[in-house]
Amino acid sequence: MICCHRRRRVVQRVAVLAVAALVGGCSSLASWIPTIPVPSFDWFSSSKKPGPLPEFKPATTATIAWQAQVGTATPGFAPGITPEAVYAASTGGSVARIDAASGKVAWQADAGKRLSVGAGADSTLVVVGTDRGEVLAFTPDGKKLWTATVTSEVLGPPRVAEGIVVVRSGDGRMFGLSGADGKAKWVYQQATPPLTVRNYAGGVISRGGFFIGTAGGKLLAVDLATGNVGWEGNVATPKGATELERIADVTSLPVVEERQACAVAYQGRLACFDVLRGTLNWSRDLSSLSGMAVDARYLYVTDDRGAVHALDKTTGASAWKQDKLALRRPGGPQVIGDYIGVVDVEGYLHVLDRNDGNLVGRLATDGTPPTAQPLAVAGNAVWQSAGGNLYSVAVR
Repeated sequence: MICCHRRRRVVQRVAVLAVAALVGGCSSLASWIPTIPVPSFDWFSSSKKPGPLPEFKPATTATIAWQAQVGTATPGFAPGITPEAVYAASTGGSVARIDAASGKVAWQADAGKRLSVGAGADSTLVVVGTDRGEVLAFTPDGKKLWTATVTSEVLGPPRVAEGIVVVRSGDGRMFGLSGADGKAKWVYQQATPPLTVRNYAGGVISRGGFFIGTAGGKLLAVDLATGNVGWEGNVATPKGATELERIADVTSLPVVEERQACAVAYQGRLACFDVLRGTLNWSRDLSSLSGMAVDARYLYVTDDRGAVHALDKTTGASAWKQDKLALRRPGGPQVIGDYIGVVDVEGYLHVLDRNDGNLVGRLATDGTPPTAQPLAVAGNAVWQSAGGNLYSVAVR
């Protein structure tokens, strides 16, 4: 539990960030929603330097299967994954196709604009976005196909499936664009709280639906073809006397399985819902900013104090908790073969035993943090670093 004087420093820090955002200016006040950056674990320490690397008994080996230089990036740049390729983009405007097996760069194109988010892709399209609301589509061989415009900056990698491109904008709207020409097929807008945490995650497409967590603690299941909301689940209820205390946003990707969809909120709960009806299966108090992963038994989540949890995915009961990495500020977990991996603020991959959470391996990368939660690709973990590298890592 955070003591009173530390909590006061957290609230003061958020207030300063919020005021800075208010006076910082924007391209369109009418379409702007006040946000604060994703909170950092630095708030709970007098030093911004991460803690020492914890000792562990090695029991496995993590190796870089391949890496590719794709250009420097900021939070929100996650690669787009298809069975054939990995697509990555950089803030400078480069878009690249990388062979998923070898890491060889097949092509690299220039979007001609600074980009605000990473790539979304399927077998027919590669899509990126800018902070001016521009959505740019390329063919799988790197040719520019079309450009569309939405009402505000693009937040989170676009999602592409079934001829639809789903884009989330900074003013609280979601757009379903035609994959053929970029024309809007539907637009959805939700009510947004007065103050929100900046959300770079985007959503997940599954079973003809688009699942996305929102500001205010909701999980939405949106029909991909029409934009109609199939159901809305209450992940967390905002509480507190001030708008800062009432922030209860879902800022990471949901986990969607055959029978349930789960999401976790900052200053809120982790909740799992029936994937078809949206009825609540179970919930428990747990605050997270960085995301979850799932396997046949457990749901894994990194909480906002840096502890990694394994929960029974059918009941929410705790299986284990690993908090030795808290001062390293780890991001969201990912399943890597028979293990769990998290990447910390200095780019170290820490490997955990899935059965008990013990630290069993470690791998150093380029010294910079990941720009998004690692993705699972053919048994490996794939992530993009702020330093401009795309990694595929195996654990044996």
